[in-house]
Amino acid sequence: MSRVLLPTLLLLLCGASLMVGASQMSWSALLSASDDAWLTLTASRLPRLAALVLTGVGLSICGVILQQIVRNRFVEPATCGGLDAAKLGILVALTVLPGAGATGRMLFALVFCLLASLVYVAIIRRIRFTNLVLVPVIGLMYGSVLSAVAEFYAYRHNILQSMQGWLLGDFSRVIEGNYEIIYLILPIVVLTYLYAQRFTVLGMGEGMATSLGLNYAATAILGLVLVAVTVSATVITVGAIPFVGLVVPNLVALRYGENLKRTLPIVAMCGAALLLACDILGRLLIHPYEVPIGLTAGSVGGVLFLVLILWKCK
Repeated sequence: MSRVLLPTLLLLLCGASLMVGASQMSWSALLSASDDAWLTLTASRLPRLAALVLTGVGLSICGVILQQIVRNRFVEPATCGGLDAAKLGILVALTVLPGAGATGRMLFALVFCLLASLVYVAIIRRIRFTNLVLVPVIGLMYGSVLSAVAEFYAYRHNILQSMQGWLLGDFSRVIEGNYEIIYLILPIVVLTYLYAQRFTVLGMGEGMATSLGLNYAATAILGLVLVAVTVSATVITVGAIPFVGLVVPNLVALRYGENLKRTLPIVAMCGAALLLACDILGRLLIHPYEVPIGLTAGSVGGVLFLVLILWKCK
């Protein structure tokens, strides 16, 4: 059923996203070749739609990869310190290389995110007895420490106001010419699908994966690099968006299992659909103004996160 229903829902949400916004735009205006309508479509609505879809797909797949590496269903970039480390990296880039463009800032965010993820995985591996809830709790505490360090760093360098742009995800600033770095997510998606079987084996644990002939360390590091690239590209373009990579993989796994070769396309479409729905909701709540998607996605994802924890702990 999902082969028809899910793509149809995604297409409907894409169409709705193109039509909803502060300025009125209709299909009739587009068909009549209105200059204003086409400018709005090509300069704002289409870039925003592309960024929404790619971000939803990328963050959902990040959640899948991290959950396989850590072997815990409640891990994603927002619950392992990855998002907070990326923000810290951007702040360091603003002070060390103030003239750096988006690519330079992204490289800083990538390095910080990767290092923070490696430290988090090392911490989890050192803890002998880990229950289902303890692992994300440690990640949230770790992320809080990184966030505090970032805020202190921003305060000391008088760039605290610059940090506010990355605290909440916001697609309103996505226009033609300043979002193209998000397309780095496309090769990440392809690589993840090509390595889907290896990531599935990775989730069986180091002992089992090694006995099956998998290079465990190399595959885990590859996964962390893919996550770091996706997170840094997302934070640079639209800011931090929590819980998408947590909620979507869990809901898909409950229905379709954990064979990544089969479920990754479903995870990708569900992630894009969730982010599109949250963005449309944010644009309609106080129209013609909009609520940042970090608030809508964070609220929906946070509630579902609590429900999943309570359900898993029964």
